[in-house]
Amino acid sequence: MINDFFDGLKAYGRAFSIISKYGLWGYAFIPAIITLILTGIIGFSAYSFSDDFGHLLVSWWSWDWGSEMIESVGTWLGGIIIGIIGILSLKYIVLIVVAPFMSLLSEKIEAKITGRKSNAKFSLSKAFRDILRGLRLSLRNIIRELFFTFLLLLVGFIPVAGWITPFLIFIVQSYYAGFGNTDFTMERHFSVRQSVNFARQHRGLMIGNGTVFMLLLMTGIGFLIAPPLATVAATIESIERLDVAGYIQSEPESFV
Repeated sequence: MINDFFDGLKAYGRAFSIISKYGLWGYAFIPAIITLILTGIIGFSAYSFSDDFGHLLVSWWSWDWGSEMIESVGTWLGGIIIGIIGILSLKYIVLIVVAPFMSLLSEKIEAKITGRKSNAKFSLSKAFRDILRGLRLSLRNIIRELFFTFLLLLVGFIPVAGWITPFLIFIVQSYYAGFGNTDFTMERHFSVRQSVNFARQHRGLMIGNGTVFMLLLMTGIGFLIAPPLATVAATIESIERLDVAGYIQSEPESFV
């Protein structure tokens, strides 16, 4: 698991080189615009509705003293809660909406690193199937992620354990983010159930890939290239493991 984790991290360096080498940055343009719009909507929502949360708390406060402090704390907490929900939602919305572009990018990368020809091209029917699969997998994952996140938040109320809760929540988020990025490759080889089994067998790889993806989403500029970089990084490592397991046939010495 540890080796898989570091492989997931190191794959981003290889991904950047491969995208540049084959001139595939064009696939990052539309997902970057989509991600930028979604991030702006979430940020605006957090700013706009945080005041409403503060007013709500004050309406429950029966005394005059401390009302200003309650409202300030409520506004602050409202912004944080909406921001957390927004970040949780952002990665899934991005994974669903950009699925057709990332699937196409992943397929082209697979052809490059295995030495096989690719007939990958954009089509509305395939895009629709990609979005449906992305929606199905994202709904499955977000339910599980929210469940584990809720449990960890409860654990956070326990003295001492509360210090490591944010770290554990980040690991959970990273695992499911890495899973989503990896499925752009798995969809060509596995059913959803088989993809789930692959993710469980390579938890370290999912966490490693998702860790960088989540950190990029949180930065000012990095979130624009997070989807294509994460997709290519996940494709590289996944294809190598599928090749070793005999699921695909690659040309000798074709891997980058």
